[in-house]
Amino acid sequence: MAQIAVLPATAERFGDIARVINPNGREQACWCMHWRAPAKEDITTREARLRELTEQGPAPGMLAYVGEGDAADAGLAPGEPAEVAGWLGFSLRTAARSLQRSRVLPVGEPETWPTTWVFMCVTVRAGFRRQGVAQALLDAGVGYAAAHGATALDAFPVEPEPGRRVPVSAAFVGTVGMFERAGFDRLAPTGATSGRLTRWHMRRELEPRGSSSA
Repeated sequence: MAQIAVLPATAERFGDIARVINPNGREQACWCMHWRAPAKEDITTREARLRELTEQGPAPGMLAYVGEGDAADAGLAPGEPAEVAGWLGFSLRTAARSLQRSRVLPVGEPETWPTTWVFMCVTVRAGFRRQGVAQALLDAGVGYAAAHGATALDAFPVEPEPGRRVPVSAAFVGTVGMFERAGFDRLAPTGATSGRLTRWHMRRELEPRGSSSA
């Protein structure tokens, strides 16, 4: 089993974020900013806006590292440098402006937005898949959200068809099973799809462990 460390995606790790979610340097990449976007946006500014979020708190996501890395850098045992392996993007609902306008995903009650977090996407680099990276990211993300005052977590993953894997192009939303393993409950199917698979509304209620700005 690979040794995995998960850390907040802060400004000093922005290069690792880019390596996972925009490895080809595309100017119009998503940058995990779709739900955070204003009604009218310039898509070419997404990188700069995500960088700004990493300079603030809480972080806009988590990064997973695999290998025997520098303990000071990635929390792993001393040895060869760790490789960045995956990204989990999340946000407070108050900052998920596109989601607040959705016609196919539940928007929730506005009074709950300040303490509800939404899990947007999970991306694992080729070569690191099927090693528990996505689950490690999700489990760490739950703990991070709780430590920053979250009382509810929402996600909208897909459920694989029996006997078939979710296509990589559709798997960025996560699967029902991985969220269930992280303590989420299945609430209802939504009107949204990913790779023609229905996205489910899943939620985990939790007790916040405190609040922090870092």
